[in-house]
Amino acid sequence: MTPPPPRTDGSATDLGSVTGPAGTAGPPPLLPVTGERVLGHALRPRHLTMMGLGSAIGAGLFLGSGVGIAVAGPAVLVSYAVAGLLVVLVMRMLAEMAAAVPSSGSFSVYAEKALGRWAGFTLGWVYWFTLIMVLGVEITGVARIVTGWLPGVPQWGVALAAVAVFAVVNLVGVRQFGEFEFWFALVKVVAIIAFLVVGVLLVLGLLPGTEPVGTANLLGNGGFAPNGPAGIAAGLLVVVFAFGGIEIVTIASAEARDPQRAVARATRSIVWRIMLFYIGAVAVMVLVLPWDAPQLVDGPFVAVLDVAGLPGAARVMEVVVVLALLSAFNANIYATSRMAFSLAGRGDGPAVLQRVSRREVPWVAVLVSVVLALVAVALNWLLPDALLGILLNAAGASLLVVWVLVAVSQLRLRPRLEAAAGPDGLALRMWGYPWLTWATLAGLGGVVVLMLTDDAARAQLAATAGLVAVVVGIYVVSQGLRRRRDARG
Repeated sequence: MTPPPPRTDGSATDLGSVTGPAGTAGPPPLLPVTGERVLGHALRPRHLTMMGLGSAIGAGLFLGSGVGIAVAGPAVLVSYAVAGLLVVLVMRMLAEMAAAVPSSGSFSVYAEKALGRWAGFTLGWVYWFTLIMVLGVEITGVARIVTGWLPGVPQWGVALAAVAVFAVVNLVGVRQFGEFEFWFALVKVVAIIAFLVVGVLLVLGLLPGTEPVGTANLLGNGGFAPNGPAGIAAGLLVVVFAFGGIEIVTIASAEARDPQRAVARATRSIVWRIMLFYIGAVAVMVLVLPWDAPQLVDGPFVAVLDVAGLPGAARVMEVVVVLALLSAFNANIYATSRMAFSLAGRGDGPAVLQRVSRREVPWVAVLVSVVLALVAVALNWLLPDALLGILLNAAGASLLVVWVLVAVSQLRLRPRLEAAAGPDGLALRMWGYPWLTWATLAGLGGVVVLMLTDDAARAQLAATAGLVAVVVGIYVVSQGLRRRRDARG
C-alpha cells in the first residue's frame, strides 16, 4: 500500500508539524512520523494516568495473584518485585521515546524508525492481534459473572449489550472516552486503596475481634520460600504479564493536549502506584493467610475480606472484577483502533482504517475492533477449548516481543533523539543508558529461558513465535506485491 495522500482538512500528515486545537499542542516531535494522519488533542494527564492504571489493574491482580501465591508462597513478593522492576525499566524507555515522538502507533513506530519497516509492521499487528483476543476473553468473563447474578439472561446477551455500550463510548469522542475511562479506573483504584487500608488494620489487629497477625504466615509453614528458587521462578512466570496494559499511555499520548509533558507526568506517577498496589495487596494476602490456603486461589481479595469479617465481601469484589474487566475492555478497544489507524496511515494496513469522524475518532478502526471482539466471544462459545487455547497461547507471550523490541528500539534511537533535541535535551530520559537497557534485555532473556523450562509457558512461546512468523510472512508477501505493482507502473 502506498502512503496516504495529504488530508485536505488542514491537518498534517507529518507529525513534525502538528498543532492541536486552539494551539494547545506542545512542541513538535523530534523525529516526525511520515504518513501518519493526525487525530485530536483532547486527553489530559489525568486521563492518561488513569488509563494506564486501569489497563494494568485487572483480573491479573484481582484473580491471578492467588495463583502466584500458590506456586511461590510468600516469596511471590520477590517474583512481583522482579517483574515490576522489568516493567518499570521498559516503561521508562518507552516513555522516553513517546515524549520525544508522540504517535498513536507508539512502539510500532519506534521499532520502524530503529529497525526498519518490517519491525514496525510486525510489532503493530502482533500487538493488535493480541488485544483482539484479550477483548474476547474480557467480555466473556464479564458475561459469565453477570449471568451468575441474572440466571435468566443469556451470556451472549450480556456480551452484546456491553460491546454496544463501549462501541458508543469509543465513537462519541476521545475526550468522552477519556472521562469514562478515568471514572471507571478510579473505581478500581479506590477499591484497592480500601483493601490496603482494611488489610493494614487487619495485620495490626486494629479491627474488632482481631489480633496482630505477626509473621507466622509469612515465615512459617515452610518458610518464606517454601518451594525454593524454583517456586520464585514459577511465580515470576505467573505474574510477569499481569502488568501488561500500561503501554496504552504512550499510545494515547498522541491525543493529549501537550503530548511531551503529559506522557512524562503520567508515566512517572503510574509506575510507582502500580508497584504499590500490586506488592502492597499481595503482602497483605501472605501476612493474613497461609500461602497454601485454598481460598487464596479461589479469590484472594475475598479471602482477606472474609477474615476481616466484612459482610458481602464476595459480591462487592465480583462487582469490582466486572468493572475491572469492562475498564480494560474499553481501553483495549481504544488501543487496537489507534494501532490499526497508525498502521494504515503508514501504508501497512487497509486505507479504510484511516477514516476519521467529525469528532476526530478513527471510526472504522473502532468498529473493526468491536466486530472482532464479538467474533472472539463467538469463538469462545462455539468452538472447542483447544482451538481457542491455541489463539490465546499465541497472545500469551506477545508482551515479551513488545518489551524486547522496545528496549532494542531505545538503544538505537537514543543517540538520534538526543541529537535532534539539541541544547534543551530530552523531556524524559531513561536511567543509566545504555547499561540499564542492556540489563533489562538480559532480564527479559532470563524470562524466556524460564519459560522454556515450563511446559505451558513453552507452548505459549512456540505459539507466539508462530504468530510472529505469520505476520512477518504477510509483510514479505505484501512488500513483494507492492514492488510488483510499482514495477508495472
